[in-house]
Amino acid sequence: MESPIPAKNPVQAWLLLILLALVWGSSFILIKKSLHTFGVTEVAAGRLFCASLFFLPIIFKNFRKIPTDRYPYLLISALTGYLIPAFLFAQAGTRLNSSLSGMLNSLSPLCTLLLGVLFFGQSGRLVQSVGIVLGLVGSSLLIFSPATGHLDVADPYAFLILGATVLYGININTIVRHLSHLPALTMTAGTFVFIGPMAFLALLTTDLFQKIANPANLQPTGFLFLLGIFGSGLASVLFNRIVQLSSGLFAASVTYLIPIVAIFWGIFDHETINLQHYVGMAVILSGIYLVNAASIKFDVSGLKFWKSNPS
Repeated sequence: MESPIPAKNPVQAWLLLILLALVWGSSFILIKKSLHTFGVTEVAAGRLFCASLFFLPIIFKNFRKIPTDRYPYLLISALTGYLIPAFLFAQAGTRLNSSLSGMLNSLSPLCTLLLGVLFFGQSGRLVQSVGIVLGLVGSSLLIFSPATGHLDVADPYAFLILGATVLYGININTIVRHLSHLPALTMTAGTFVFIGPMAFLALLTTDLFQKIANPANLQPTGFLFLLGIFGSGLASVLFNRIVQLSSGLFAASVTYLIPIVAIFWGIFDHETINLQHYVGMAVILSGIYLVNAASIKFDVSGLKFWKSNPS
């Protein structure tokens, strides 16, 4: 029998949120470093395949415990929370600085709330709408600001990150509505049952395994394994656990902290961040703050709508 929905634990949720921000905030620089040797498909599918190998023992032990009527939702989560965003982020990483990618990724909570209101029955408030508008204005400042590094004004690659945040919003709402009763480790391993084979098929079209076997590629291979095991594997378990301990919107707020970590790594890697990017990030965070402040009662209640309509 599946475990009941875990009791809310704000302190543990905050600690896990900070840890998750450190892991995911470091993912952008690992993507950038991996792309020096590996192609977009190799990085995107490679990190997911590594994570799938990490989850194999858990899959064998726990997958049968998942009710079959949850399989479609696990597939949706696999596609929107992992597989498609991994390719979008890898492709964006060929043009965007890791710090800018981290900033744009902070729109995830806004997308989560907006999709929840439009398609998942969540109630919206005026102040939340103001927050959404501010977030979109802030992201526009990031996208259309003067370039940093090799980034051109209005670079379309920035929209790949925005697309990923929309998919993350779909994934979070799906987890909260349909999968939150599953143990976090079982839920995450279940999604990688679908991700692993698809990632492996994608890798067959590349020469990743030959590159990994080359001793000269030891360092980028290490970056790729770190990206898969920590950025896609352990981080996914942490994220799903945070959803259970608090709410989907709170879990999405990890992206408040990710830009700070991403900027730190960007500066460490000699990336240049201009004033307009900082202004854009400040506007985004202000919008997200309004969204979160207006949603505190809704979050703390444990997302009443979804708990009362679990199917």
